[in-house]
Amino acid sequence: MILFRRAVETDAGMLAGLFDRAARWMQQNGIEQWKPGDRDAAHFAARMRDGEVWLAVGSEGRIAGAYELWWSDEEAWGVQPPVAGYVHRLMVERRTAPAGTGRRMLEHAERRIAGSGLPRARLDCLSTNPRLLAYYRDAGYRVVGEFPHKEGRDGRVYGVVLLEKRLDRLSAV
Repeated sequence: MILFRRAVETDAGMLAGLFDRAARWMQQNGIEQWKPGDRDAAHFAARMRDGEVWLAVGSEGRIAGAYELWWSDEEAWGVQPPVAGYVHRLMVERRTAPAGTGRRMLEHAERRIAGSGLPRARLDCLSTNPRLLAYYRDAGYRVVGEFPHKEGRDGRVYGVVLLEKRLDRLSAV
């Protein structure tokens, strides 16, 4: 069973550690996306002030994962009308997370977005990560564009695929 709670500022250091472990796992599995140290406690504290950071808590109170929920993402999506919430940094604690934790976090984010009255969930995925792209597509997201020149904190330029999921019932028709 997974429960969700909103992160508080005292969780910021733990979130930075979770990010680093997820980044190391990516590197060990040939996924060049995140780098350990790229997101520190200050980053997560700022995200808590500007948006939402959610923790997935598994059995015995152990952290199973976390994600960020933003209410705009002009860097990747440009200026948009307020019709979507943006899921970022979906991180799973591979040592303790039960199977399906990532999907449960996506569903939680989608419920938060829909509960805010917005009809779409959006996210972006590294263009060179077909495994993650397939994961999001299997979760009901569809490709709606690409942003080929996103710039990382280290100045590296990379491409991302823009994905969207309609959350209203009319889109299922």
